[in-house]
Amino acid sequence: MPLVARAGDVPAETGRNLPPELGPDAVDVLESRTFMSSNAAGDIPAGSIGGLVHDDTRFLNRWEVTVSGAPLLVLRSGKVEDYSAAFFLTNPELPGLQANTIGVRRQRFIGSGLHERIELQSFAGEPVSIQLRLAVGTDFADLFEIKDVVRDRSHQITRSHAPDGSQLDFTYRNDTFEARTLVLTEPPADQVDGDALVWELHLAPNQEWRCDLRVPLRYDQTDVAAERRNFGEAFDIDQDDFLARWQNVKPALQTDSALLGEVYHKSTLDLTALRAEIRLKHETLVLLSAGLPWFLTLFGRDTLITAYQTMGGGPDLARGALLALAKYQSTVFDDFTDQEPGKILHEYRSGELTQLGLKPHNPYYGTADATQLWLILLSEYWRWTGDDQFVRNLRDNAYAALRWIDEHGDRNNDGYVDYATRSSQGLGNQCWRDSWDGILFSSGAMPVLPIATCEIQGYTYDAKLRLAELADGPLDDPTLAQRLRTEAAELRARFNHDFWIDDRGGYYALGLDGDSRRIDTMTSNMGQLLWSGIVPAERAAVVAGHLMSDHLFSGWGVRTTSTDDRAYNPIGYHRGTVWPHDNSLIAHGLARYGFREEANRIILAMLEASRSSAYRLPEAFSGYDRSFGRAPVPYPTACNPQAWASAAPILFIRTMLGTEPRNRQLTLDPKIPPEIGRIRMTNVSAFDTRWEIEATTTNSYVRLAD
Repeated sequence: MPLVARAGDVPAETGRNLPPELGPDAVDVLESRTFMSSNAAGDIPAGSIGGLVHDDTRFLNRWEVTVSGAPLLVLRSGKVEDYSAAFFLTNPELPGLQANTIGVRRQRFIGSGLHERIELQSFAGEPVSIQLRLAVGTDFADLFEIKDVVRDRSHQITRSHAPDGSQLDFTYRNDTFEARTLVLTEPPADQVDGDALVWELHLAPNQEWRCDLRVPLRYDQTDVAAERRNFGEAFDIDQDDFLARWQNVKPALQTDSALLGEVYHKSTLDLTALRAEIRLKHETLVLLSAGLPWFLTLFGRDTLITAYQTMGGGPDLARGALLALAKYQSTVFDDFTDQEPGKILHEYRSGELTQLGLKPHNPYYGTADATQLWLILLSEYWRWTGDDQFVRNLRDNAYAALRWIDEHGDRNNDGYVDYATRSSQGLGNQCWRDSWDGILFSSGAMPVLPIATCEIQGYTYDAKLRLAELADGPLDDPTLAQRLRTEAAELRARFNHDFWIDDRGGYYALGLDGDSRRIDTMTSNMGQLLWSGIVPAERAAVVAGHLMSDHLFSGWGVRTTSTDDRAYNPIGYHRGTVWPHDNSLIAHGLARYGFREEANRIILAMLEASRSSAYRLPEAFSGYDRSFGRAPVPYPTACNPQAWASAAPILFIRTMLGTEPRNRQLTLDPKIPPEIGRIRMTNVSAFDTRWEIEATTTNSYVRLAD
């Protein structure tokens, strides 16, 4: 019997049961591609999943402060901004020292490395002597190892600590990979004890003591390092840095809904924290990393969808995404990295395992949809900017992407773009539901590769129509435009015959497997078909009805999988959870077909869900029904923040306003729910000028800003 390949046959990481070690009050700080995760006291216990991670390498895996041998007690701690945090602590009961006698404040921020300040004040009635110890460690683990199994590198790590207590110095080399952790302190420690800095402190009543610690980080030559800050600046919300400048140019929101205002504010802060700048051909580009903690890097699908979601906030993210991904567009065949000419990457990594060729992520191309999404974003950028020359400059990339769709995207020649990894370490599923069990039959059985999922066909349809529009316009290729419209129409007709299932009132299959069987799970992917426009008008009401039914709509949003399917699992990554980015595309698709009430129902549910997570929409939350509890049940390992979740509210606002660029004008077709009342957006960027938009439940206007 011949062997049959399935997505689940691809080796998966062992994985750790996350997040066990840092506790429910863990504190993360991040900026660009650097993050630090600690417990509520600010400590990183040895052997935990916490650490200081930069550019896919962990530079600190231990960072623990003790007073006279005891850990500190937490009074209050948390983020100040996404890149900074503060920890207010005190001492426990110690020999000769009552509890709550020493006040301790730790301040921390990320910016060209780690910066931390530790301040102590004695409230004892008499002089006290204590020992302050900072235990430091590093394992230089690759990001892929941190969430799995870390290789022991201790025999390859050398130490050159300064005997005067001014610095700790760890270096590591493996073949061509090198890394260094340098811990600088002022004032110097009284003693270096192994890998610990020790201060012997003698404090008079009310005396204060302070030390500043710094861990500098090295940036790649294409990266723009985070701006340098001092402690006063890092904790001053009015500082003149990248955050403040971007806040000044982003669209400003005024609304009757305090909830919408809070969610929008949180989303823009999170997107700022995830922004990175790179230099490419004398131009500084703005990009978004996908999410904290595991995805602080350039992705294909995530980056492109996030840029689409945020077009109403300005074109910079889209421009950066298009140019950066064009730079890495494949030109060769390579099995290990799943490359084919014209393909847009899935994920870029730069850690040790990738640099040494043990992982295929330099970059990895295991995605069947990023290439179409790149074309969709190119079109959307042009619609919002009217920048003909930009499109012409990317003509070769656009045509290469089209050739990939037509020549390499369809592995079994059935007329549909599909996927099947050729890499020993490739992804089994290469659609947005890319977990090993993200694509299942309704029974829970695993389909055979290659798999053509339904939404990928929708993306392909939309990409061809949009490229036809560009061919008629700035590309001046009417023959191509006519061909693409014909192909799109043929794809639409064929798709609606092959993917439609008459059972359960009629719905679209999740996909076709390698044996041409319809994968009969009912999923949220149908909603993304509305976004792409591949659904005929006569079927749109049926699709909308399923999306808003009890078996798909949880009350907080549309589930990834129907509760009527055996494959459903409310805490399965793609098997029943609710994803904000997915819901933002679904709501936008519903509005496209005229189902504005249904779109607003999703939007209001999502906004309400954010109340339980400090107005931040996480990567996903569990799919339990709203009647299950007063707040959505968290998904245990959701990224927070994650770019396309944080960008979802921006697309929600665009959907409610009905804002679309047409003929170098912004048009408005609002449907504002009474719960929102009024939306006013100023400083909206389109066609190289600024616009002002306002809509209520009854009136609206759009005009050039004064």
